[in-house]
Amino acid sequence: MTGLKDISSVTVVGSGNVAEALAVAVAGTEGVELRGIAARNAERAARIAAMAGGVWSGPISGAAASDLYLIAVSDRSVAEVAAALPHRGGVAAHTAGSVAADVLRAAGWERCGVVYPFQTFTAGRRVDFSQVPLFVEGSDEAAACLLERFARRLGRTVFRASSEQRRAVHLTGVLACNFVNALYSMAADYLASRAALPVDVLHPIIMETARKAVALAHPRDGQTGPAVRNDRAVISRHEDMLAGEPLQRDIYRLLTEYIWETSRKI
Repeated sequence: MTGLKDISSVTVVGSGNVAEALAVAVAGTEGVELRGIAARNAERAARIAAMAGGVWSGPISGAAASDLYLIAVSDRSVAEVAAALPHRGGVAAHTAGSVAADVLRAAGWERCGVVYPFQTFTAGRRVDFSQVPLFVEGSDEAAACLLERFARRLGRTVFRASSEQRRAVHLTGVLACNFVNALYSMAADYLASRAALPVDVLHPIIMETARKAVALAHPRDGQTGPAVRNDRAVISRHEDMLAGEPLQRDIYRLLTEYIWETSRKI
């Protein structure tokens, strides 16, 4: 691979939460120029552009020429969007956890890869990329080195990872973030409907649980509650309380079984 020695200009392609976070991060990275935001959703892209310095390329077909095109769109749209980009002089990298790197090759990109930020992103919330693990893969060693050097300008923690490894990382993110947040939501709804108490009551226990999870050698070392003690009286009482919510009761039973089975192996 010839040409680029380093990435000095970036076009972010997309207008979702990941695109917003990356655009703001790139705009704040010394020595890297954010050339524009290219996206189908013009209104959302314009808002992101304003947050990141007022640059907006317009639709994907009008994406500004750059050293790097960071494609931050839904998994099912990666290949289609990559094929629609008007330039092929730089490097294309998607940001998805569960999409193989070779989809960009199939979309006509010789130099391509992945820069996957392992974090949860929400519109309007600033993310400190120095605290975000970044997983990099390249179509060849030269592309991988190029993307790795760029990633190290964004954040401090960068890993080379194959598509298979990245899919595993993505699954762990679903378990540790999406599923855990769903349990927070379930707890908040139950608290409101059965005890008429606000979600704030949960905040201290949520914070302490998270602090323990990152402080201990393994999150399992901090496990407490009736399941780890196999307190059948309390467990049965809880199941009875959830009798009118069969889905929540099934979730409770499955997690109780998992906690008990894994705690016995310690």
